[in-house]
Amino acid sequence: MSYKTILVHVDQSKHAAERIRIAARIALDQGAHLVGVAMTGISRFLYEDSAIDLNRTMIAQHIDFLNAQGQQALAQFDAIAESMGLPSVETRLVHDEAEGGLSLHARYADLVVLSQSDPDAPVSGVIADLPEYVMLNCARPVLIVPHSGQFAHPGSHPLIAWDASIEATRAVTNAIPLLRRAEKVTLALINPASQLDAHGDEPGADIALYLARHDINVDVVVHQTKIDTGNVLLSMAADLGSDLLVMGGYGHTRFREMVIGGVTKTVLETMTLPVLMSH
Repeated sequence: MSYKTILVHVDQSKHAAERIRIAARIALDQGAHLVGVAMTGISRFLYEDSAIDLNRTMIAQHIDFLNAQGQQALAQFDAIAESMGLPSVETRLVHDEAEGGLSLHARYADLVVLSQSDPDAPVSGVIADLPEYVMLNCARPVLIVPHSGQFAHPGSHPLIAWDASIEATRAVTNAIPLLRRAEKVTLALINPASQLDAHGDEPGADIALYLARHDINVDVVVHQTKIDTGNVLLSMAADLGSDLLVMGGYGHTRFREMVIGGVTKTVLETMTLPVLMSH
């Protein structure tokens, strides 16, 4: 079991190069096809409206500028992919907003790679809560790279946040290609006594056995605390030297508003290591 197609968000952000390099390393390790997707930032619904000829509107010149920006971003992607020796690469310039374009194209990939939002370096045409939106709407695992730090080989020591939920189950299953290549895997249960109906008589035993059948051996750590779970997970990751956090992503969308769970929100805002989330 491995990833066959990996999709990475490409834009003008100063963080784009780091996320592209991480996506490329995973693609090399997995023998996957890497797709770099840049969005122009103009909704696809405008292009689909046959009553509007964008070439005859006031924004035609601006569209040319946005296309040029997208092509520049894809040129950086091509340069990084070539320097790393990727054998199977594809670029796409998509006429859409970042959130809509990524969520749509992610349906045809095994993994999506993007960056944590950086409030100190916003990117024109990219919504501040892009990771949340894509995670909730793409139906694929999303690997989110922190906006601070460098991460050479994320996945050598993953930390799994396990609460026996549907979201956590999907995250663990979607992370198996990375977990199978890890040097060490730690599975954390936070206050499992409050969820014995889901965890069973021996919290962590069933999921550990499931992973063992995939040739993944895990160290199960049970942690009792009154501290916020999101902060506990990030603290545990730092103490263990973990370089990847695997967890369920909690929340739902209501029109354009996103309601994010407390643990998910804490991790997305204060993450210090790459996080693989599934909703």
